[in-house]
Parts: sequence; structure tokens; C-alpha cells
Amino acid sequence: METKIQYKEPAVKSKMKTVSRKKANLKNILTYSAFVGPALLLFLVIQIIPFTLGIYYSFTSWNGVSSAVEWVGFENYSKIFKNDPKFLNSFIFTTKFMFASVIISNLLGFGLALLLNAALKSRNLLRTVFFIPNVIGGLLLGFIWQFIFVKGFAAIGNITDLSMFKLPWLGDEATAFWGIVIVFAWQISGYMMVIYIAALQGVDQTLMEAARIDGASSWTLLTQIIIPLILPAFTICFFLTISMAFKIFDLNISLTGGGPFNSTQSVAINIYQEAFQNNRYGLGTAKSILFFLVVAIFTTVQVMMTKKREVEA
Repeated sequence: METKIQYKEPAVKSKMKTVSRKKANLKNILTYSAFVGPALLLFLVIQIIPFTLGIYYSFTSWNGVSSAVEWVGFENYSKIFKNDPKFLNSFIFTTKFMFASVIISNLLGFGLALLLNAALKSRNLLRTVFFIPNVIGGLLLGFIWQFIFVKGFAAIGNITDLSMFKLPWLGDEATAFWGIVIVFAWQISGYMMVIYIAALQGVDQTLMEAARIDGASSWTLLTQIIIPLILPAFTICFFLTISMAFKIFDLNISLTGGGPFNSTQSVAINIYQEAFQNNRYGLGTAKSILFFLVVAIFTTVQVMMTKKREVEA
């Protein structure tokens, strides 16, 4: 009997360890599911399923209302490239707007970050002030700036007699373009400022002090030490501003509505009008799929280029 008990005890212990291990694994799975499951479910319902349906509808002539969905293949994509100059013009406008907005927004954000990273007594207050425009809704912000451009600038122009304030800011193609760029940069530069400030605060100050002792100028410190060390922040900010500028809709529609004569119509407005005003949902989704591919290509190339610079730095 003693011999049998000696052989049974290791088997029982091994079985108990296996059961406890399974319980631990089940507990871990349930814990991960509780935290990750809702987010995955929402992502599936809100992102993946609509995107998949959008790809399907882009090959149909559905009007967005009726139950009849006719498969037309690549006919929608053919129309876009052959018979849709408005979409091409809106894409050209959006691309120009993206380049101008990305440059101006990041220059402003980085400049404000350098200024407010210094030992100023009012820096916390100023950071809040510059960040506030980012929390205001795009439509509301657009209508506020529409009043400023139309009424406020006209009043200042009458008082000061400066020609800049007498321009038809939202009534001319060139000035309307820069008006949208100004409002977008004013809204988003505070957000970029916060990211740059966080990166600047991570710069090793002993390295900066050593460079100053060696006689490095402020420009040398900026270009040879600070910028190379915070290149990851530039990667993030460029990615965000590129994607936001490409997808501009609310500011554009509240400031100019795409006018004058569709000269400031963004791709997002063109897609919206095609799908929901012209009731050509299939054609609208085809445009949105092409737009998604273009934005994905631009952002991927940008991230790859800036990441490469990070490695070199």
C-alpha cells in the first residue's frame, strides 16, 4: 500500500497543477476579454463592417434609399477617372491645402512649444489659451471665423484703411483658400504644440549644457541637438496634420461651403454631395475608397520617411 501511495501522489499533484494552470489561463482570457472585448466589438461594428460594406457598394449603382442594389463592377471608378472633373479639382484643392496646412501648423506648433517650454511665469496659462481652439467644434469655429472674415475684417479695414482687411476673404478663390488654411492652422497648432512640448521636456538638459559650454549657438542647439532628438514628435505631428488636413469637412463647409464656384471644395464635401445630395451612393463610396487609398499612401510614405530620419539621428 505504501508503494502505491508513493506513486499516486505525484500524479495527483501533476493533475492539480494542470487544473490550476487551466483556471489561471481561463481567468487571463476572461480578464483580457473584459478589457479588450468591448473595444474590439465597437471597432468591428463601427469601422470594419461599414468599411467592408463600402467596398461592396462602390461596385454598385445603389442610390442609398431603395432596396434594389445593382452590381455595375468598375463602372463607378471608370466614371471618376473619365467624366468627373469636379472630383479631380476637389482633390487638387485638398492636396494643396494639405501641404500648406501641414507646414504652417507644424511651424506654429513647434514655435509655440519652444516659446512656452522656457521658464515663463505665464506659460501654463498661455498653453491653455493656445490649446482652447482645438476643443471648439469645427462647425462652430467655422461660423465664428466667417463672421470675423466678413464683418470683423471689414470693420477693421474701414478704421485702419489697410488693404489686407478689405479683401473679399471668403468671396475670392485665392483668399478663400488661405482663409481656410489660417483657420485650420489656428485650430490645430495648439494640439501640435502640446506634443512638441512633451518631446522637448524629454530632451536631456545635461547634453544641452555641455553643448553650451562648448560654445554652441542657439541655432546649433536647435538644428543639431533638439530637432534630431525630438524627431519622433515630428513623425506623430506630421501624420496627424496630414490626415486631418486631407479629411477637412466641417471647417470647409461652414466657412465657404466649397465656394466660390466650387473652387474650395474639399474631397470630403464632394463625396458627401455625391452620396447624400445627388443620391448616388455607389459612386460616392467609390470616391471614398479611392480617397482612403490616397490618404493611406501619403501617410505611409510620410511615416516611413520620418522614421528613417529617426534611425539616422
